[in-house]
Amino acid sequence: MKSHEVLCEAAQKIGVKALAAKLKLSQAMVYKWCQEPESADKGASGARNPLDRIAEILRLTGHAPIVSWLCHEAGGFFVENPRVRASDLDNDLLMSTQTMVQEFSTLLSEVSRSVADGNVSAAEAERIRGCWDKLKSVGETFVVASERGVYRSDARPPR
Repeated sequence: MKSHEVLCEAAQKIGVKALAAKLKLSQAMVYKWCQEPESADKGASGARNPLDRIAEILRLTGHAPIVSWLCHEAGGFFVENPRVRASDLDNDLLMSTQTMVQEFSTLLSEVSRSVADGNVSAAEAERIRGCWDKLKSVGETFVVASERGVYRSDARPPR
């Protein structure tokens, strides 16, 4: 979805008039944000919407906590997708599947140890988070490889 489409969808939830009033902006400005940009030229005149501006700040600074803060404001959290290296994609299907199952098993073991006494300490919660993040990373690598056709029989050289 493009940024102007996301903003348009959001504005429709309460109405452009109400959104503009709450933001102390003109309705025209909010409508402008909800329109597809007339030009791909970032220097062109017109109103760049707030999402595009935040994305530009992120590109310029590389400061991911901006996204983390937004996710927190939305009641969630940000998990960066792993950087998938070509060597990650060359694993065979069975090995990749076993790695994912092993990471899931590690997570379950950590959870079981942590809840054994009916209490999860801050240190235990941190270890659970680490296992969870590792599982998500391994899972995402598997999904990316699948999407790129690495595990298709017609994409692998014969053995």
